[in-house]
This record gives sequence, structure tokens and C-alpha cells, in this order.
Amino acid sequence: MARRKKGDIVNGWICLDKPYEMGSTEAVTKIRRLFNAQKAGHAGTLDPLASGILPIALGEATKTVPFMMEAQKVYRFTIHWGISTDSIDREGEIIARSDVRPSLEAVKAALPAFVGEIDQVPPAFSAIRVNGERAYDLAREGIEVELQARRVTIHEAAVTDAPDADHVEITMRTGKGVYVRSLARDLAAVLGAEGHVSALRRERVGPFSVENAVTLDFLEDLAHKGAASEGLLPVSTALDDIPELAVTDQDALSLRQGRPILLLPRQIETLKTRLAGSRLVSAFEGGTLVALCNLRAGRLEPDRVFNLS
Repeated sequence: MARRKKGDIVNGWICLDKPYEMGSTEAVTKIRRLFNAQKAGHAGTLDPLASGILPIALGEATKTVPFMMEAQKVYRFTIHWGISTDSIDREGEIIARSDVRPSLEAVKAALPAFVGEIDQVPPAFSAIRVNGERAYDLAREGIEVELQARRVTIHEAAVTDAPDADHVEITMRTGKGVYVRSLARDLAAVLGAEGHVSALRRERVGPFSVENAVTLDFLEDLAHKGAASEGLLPVSTALDDIPELAVTDQDALSLRQGRPILLLPRQIETLKTRLAGSRLVSAFEGGTLVALCNLRAGRLEPDRVFNLS
């Protein structure tokens, strides 16, 4: 007899506005306990020194996490000129100082070189594995590791504030795998300066943004009132850019059983105009997400099936 999972069946997304000094794993644990949920996970680690958007998936929403890992992100961060640290943030050990304070015009002129597809070397203090160990663990032990450059994409980067000569604020929109600290390091090098990230906030991950975010305090207040579910977003939130198709009760049953369904020619033509090179289609029955499918040879073949009532 299968062992019953601990906790309640809770399905949906929490768009958490994570506070400073809280790790992503700690945030997931707090949310899971708050909802007494059987299963939880997050879509993209956010460092303890960063605040902002941390999408947390509960229950069936965990099946859509891979799509959030590919989502574009928006970061707003501040570079503090004059001091470089080994971790390229304010908690690291100081490794260099300089009197150079790049002008606002110089920063604006240098930024376009970092927009587009670029090769970026991750910071030594990162979660990348090197021979089975995390790079940040090796760095803390004083072991030098040469990390390889990775091809990443920065869609936009612009100066959004310059409160004084020591600080500049930059907002950028990126693809997956971009390190804000690496950009700060490389920008400082181009400008002949020293610098580190003194503040960092993630403002968007795909469809999750500050506009639909909630705080832990807000969720705890809802839970105290017995209304925690009001803080949940639908499982399908993570699939907002995937074409939807309404299916019949019988077709929904087939998809849930892992069997493909045939489409009418008009359905195929409608989907093809919306797929934009992809084959992924989300199937809904009466507004309820049934399955994420692949369109092949006039059929919808279920890839991920969702158990939602």
C-alpha cells in the first residue's frame, strides 16, 4: 500500500516578494509550512542579499517549473564604485580599492557592449559545480577555480539612477544564466574602476512581477484568517505564453490517461498561427488546465498531465 504524503493538496503559484537576508530554500520551506503543502519548489534561486520576485510552485505547479527557468528576468541593482570584493557583493572581503569614479556618461557609453549575446564568466562565488563541488564552497576555502565563459543574452540594460558619484543604479532584462555580479565586475573593468553590487532586486520572472507579488507578512496574515489560498495564482500562470486550446470532456479524459487526441483541421490551423515555431499547447477543459501537449501530425500528445479539480 502506497504511503500517504504528508500535508494538504495545494496547487498553484506564489509570487513571493522575497526579503533581504533570506535564502531561496528557506523561503520555499516557509511557504510550504504556511500552506501545509505536500510539495513545493522554486523557479530560479535568488541570493540572500537580493530581494524581489521568487516564484514558488506548490503541488501540480511544480510540473511547470522548467518553463520558468527559461523565462526572461528583470533586475535592478546598484554598483558601489571604489571597492572590489572577492564575491563582488557587499558581504565579500575587500580585494582592491580605487579613486576612480566613472562618470554617468561613461557608464551609459559602456553598457551597449554588454547587450545582446555575450560571453560571460560566472563569479567564483556561484552555485556552479566544479568536480562535484559548489564553486562558492571552493572559493571560501581559498581554492582558485577557473570557470569557463558561458554564452548568455542580455536584452536591455540602462542606467536608471545615479544618486551620487559613488553609486549607479542599472536595470536590465536578461535571458537565463546571467549573473548580475559578473556584469558589475566586467563593467568596472572596462571603465578602469573597482566596484561591487551593493543592492540587488529582481523585479520580474516571466509573468511574475512586483505587480502580482505578495510578502510573507501578507501571506501569514491571510493564513491566520484561514484564507491563505487567496494568495495563490493558478498553475497555468507559468504557461501564459503557450497557446491554449479548449477540449471536450472526452478528450480531456483521454489526455489525462496519457492518450493523444485528434484535432479538427480548423483547430490545427488556428494553433499553427499562434505557435511561433514551438509545438507546445496547453489543453483546458472548462477553464481547468488538463495537460501540456505537443502538436504532432494533427494530434495533441500529452507531455505533462495535471491533476486539478
